[in-house]
Amino acid sequence: MDFFGPIIWLIVALGLLVTFHEFGHYWVARRCGVRVLRFSVGFGRALWSRTAADGTEYRIAAIPLGGYVKMLDEREAPVAPDERDQAFNRKPVGQRIAIVAAGPIFNLIFAIGAFWLMYVVGIPETRPVLGPTTGMAAEAGLRENDLIVRIDQRRVETWTHTLLGLIPPALDRRSITVEVEGLDGQRRELRLPLDQVSSAYSEENTLDYLGLTPWRADLPPLVGSVATDSPAAAAGLRAGDLIVQIDGEAVAGWQDIAALVPRLSRTDDGQPRSLSVQLERDGRLLSFDLRPQLQEGRPIIGIQAPDPGPELQAEFDRTFTLVRHGPIQALGEATSESWRLTTATLGILGRMVTGKASLSNLSGPITIAQMAHTSARLGLSRFLFFLGLISLSLAIINLLPIPMLDGGHLMYYAAELVKGSPVSERTQIVGQYIGLFMVIGLMSLAIFNDILRLIT
Repeated sequence: MDFFGPIIWLIVALGLLVTFHEFGHYWVARRCGVRVLRFSVGFGRALWSRTAADGTEYRIAAIPLGGYVKMLDEREAPVAPDERDQAFNRKPVGQRIAIVAAGPIFNLIFAIGAFWLMYVVGIPETRPVLGPTTGMAAEAGLRENDLIVRIDQRRVETWTHTLLGLIPPALDRRSITVEVEGLDGQRRELRLPLDQVSSAYSEENTLDYLGLTPWRADLPPLVGSVATDSPAAAAGLRAGDLIVQIDGEAVAGWQDIAALVPRLSRTDDGQPRSLSVQLERDGRLLSFDLRPQLQEGRPIIGIQAPDPGPELQAEFDRTFTLVRHGPIQALGEATSESWRLTTATLGILGRMVTGKASLSNLSGPITIAQMAHTSARLGLSRFLFFLGLISLSLAIINLLPIPMLDGGHLMYYAAELVKGSPVSERTQIVGQYIGLFMVIGLMSLAIFNDILRLIT
């Protein structure tokens, strides 16, 4: 499943998004009186097809990385005189613009719908509560346990919002204000001098570079419970044992256990190796050997942490929350989230063009497949967020003024509105070749970035 899971969820995600995008073109084309010859989800050889009574062929094709709506058009094949009024190329430019723009618009509608359902269902979130601070953040006055509430007067509620608020001004080398709330409930407004960011900064290391770490709860390394039929139970571990060392490496808290077990048990063949666990029980030091077992690809030993005390539970409640809204408020939140992510995406794209942002931000099908699989495993709300994010990205990419994409066609129609006649066929053919090379170049760069992420 580690191999097939990402592929399956990529097909599910792209199938939903492509179908909705192409349905936008199809629905508006039919409303404008254009005859649709084929509605295809995917490219290449047909895996399934059916021709409806109106003559439209509905098809699912072998390559799931896109789709298309083929319409009656005199530029592609001869059209009978009595059908010319149904040809796409014969429609007024306003209707052609509506048909082409409908795909990205439907992606935007899908994104808002996905975010709306996400907020109605409820999504677990981590508030931007700070752990220990260093460097620029500490010098600016940010302290451990501070909760970031505003960045440049804009409200932030999660670490995702915080990163979206920090990355653009860091790339622009622009100083910002950060409002934080301490444990005592008092708020302070601080200046974060991002105008002093050096060339060593990159988007991937934003938090480390600024000296920010998310707050992490750490419990003493006590065994709260032992799962039946687990490696820990077979080795003889009991509730109340205090773990001191794993394979000779000291254990200070549960974070150490979570980090050491996967790292120390890793082998080249993928099967975990045995670990030596030293623990304290009734004042005596004991040693046990156990071999972790794989569960959903992760090595586990089958122990649970003890329940947190009242003070730690209060910090949990302050840091972790379930964001859930009623249907009406959820619509407003979904629209705000769509706007926030759209402006962030456009900002990064613009900075990539000017060289302020790294081209490594481009992701291809491998990364998208991994994200789809991970989000699906985290639950419905996380998968809905992923779908909304990718749907917004598809809308934005398709509106770029690149021939072959919807934005390129809209650029031709805008020129037609200005000059009063269609752009010449020769210009459109040249544009198609240019667009093809641009799309292939962008896809190649995105796949190259995917491969780099896999091997580094």
